[in-house]
Amino acid sequence: MNRTIRRAAVFTLLLVLVLLVRATWVQFYKGQALADDKDNRRNAIELYSEPLGNIVVAGDPVTGSARTTGGDLGYKRTYEDGALYAAVTGYSSQVYGATQLEGVYQELLDGTDTRLKTVLDTVTNKRADPGDVITTIDPDTQRAAYEALGDKKGAAVAIDPRTGRLLAVVSTPSYDPSEITAGNSEVWTRLTEDDEDKPMTNRALRQPLPPGSTFKLVVAAAALEDGLYSSVDERTKSPDPYPLPQSSSNLTNENPNAPCEDASIRVALQYSCNNVFGKMAVDLGQDKVREMAEKFGFNDSEQDVPVRAYESVYPKDMDKAQTALSGIGQFDVTATPLQIAMVSAALANGGELVEPHMVSKITDHSGDVLEDYDDNASTKEIVSSSTAEQLQSAMQTVVAEGTGSNARISGATVGGKTGTAQHGENNSKTPYAWFTSYAKSDSSDKEVAVAVVVEQSDAERSEVSGNGLAAPVAKAVMEAALR
Repeated sequence: MNRTIRRAAVFTLLLVLVLLVRATWVQFYKGQALADDKDNRRNAIELYSEPLGNIVVAGDPVTGSARTTGGDLGYKRTYEDGALYAAVTGYSSQVYGATQLEGVYQELLDGTDTRLKTVLDTVTNKRADPGDVITTIDPDTQRAAYEALGDKKGAAVAIDPRTGRLLAVVSTPSYDPSEITAGNSEVWTRLTEDDEDKPMTNRALRQPLPPGSTFKLVVAAAALEDGLYSSVDERTKSPDPYPLPQSSSNLTNENPNAPCEDASIRVALQYSCNNVFGKMAVDLGQDKVREMAEKFGFNDSEQDVPVRAYESVYPKDMDKAQTALSGIGQFDVTATPLQIAMVSAALANGGELVEPHMVSKITDHSGDVLEDYDDNASTKEIVSSSTAEQLQSAMQTVVAEGTGSNARISGATVGGKTGTAQHGENNSKTPYAWFTSYAKSDSSDKEVAVAVVVEQSDAERSEVSGNGLAAPVAKAVMEAALR
């Protein structure tokens, strides 16, 4: 064999060896990453080759699977009352992935969760029959919140204070997940880019906003627990207006004729006196207010219900003027409706907060329970029963005699707190209207805690208030939950 042929043979052999090494590397080291790649079409084909499991509300599935006509995907996701439940279910799309409960429980719903496999499935390597997600959502309460919000941009959350079960999670404007399951790019662009109202934003769980005067409940709880005041009826030392420390500005009240000077906590909640709670936050100090806020759930970046809620924030490193503003739910304080509902739920439940959750249990295809979240929900004490009872009483005064009159319900004991939060530089934009409350039926053992925020409505700016816009929504939600 001459030298040229020998060199060509060696070179060819080297190429074969390189090819074998490359194939081995791809197969054993890169194979799983390639298989899991979001752009791997085989994953979508496999995912939608069979019907998915369902998300269930009150015994009825609100999701489904339908045969496709043409293409390589056998099924597509369908939704019953899609816009009504979008903030709960999220979507499962052939192109855009999955969110909310669809995303959290994707493996359960598509049958790849290892807990679903039978012995035969393991032997044959067959994908198991999918499981189902059983929610805590009450359809009547969910619909009442959705219809009461109507054309308003906002959100509502309702919780059973004793169990932590989320009865309603609503965000408006909403969208129908069915429109994007097959990957319609025009609809996707409209929902994600063109629509200024951002209907795919889950405002109930994932849009923290300044909570305004609803945060005064947290400050009041801190003052009573700390012993700054022994009772909601003890008079405070609160000038009206309150001169902001280290500032030339005064903290004034919306109603200049309200009896806010040296007002008790009850009266200050009744008339939503800024001067009282601004000074109270300064007297307590930001650390004590923050400690109480964090007990309620603020500054928790891992709040799962089981969908990950965005963090509600009570800030650090404030000066005294900023601390005063934080005491009325302004400056850099932000909260989701879920977080504010948790405040009312803990107070309504004697000071104990039961872990909020919107999934009751997950089951296999036969209905056998794989995990029970109702039984495993944790409970922690936020404030003493004495503090909770006093604040319940003060919140009842807000509804019976104060700024929360639109939340009154015949045949129920209702306590609440209004909030109107500034929006934009120098409050140049329409304020946010808040209302949080709890209700206990006088004729049954039913209870509910609610938070509502209205970001935008067709009301004139002068008519924007927690009592005017948010309280009627809360009333409708509470009535449905107690019915």
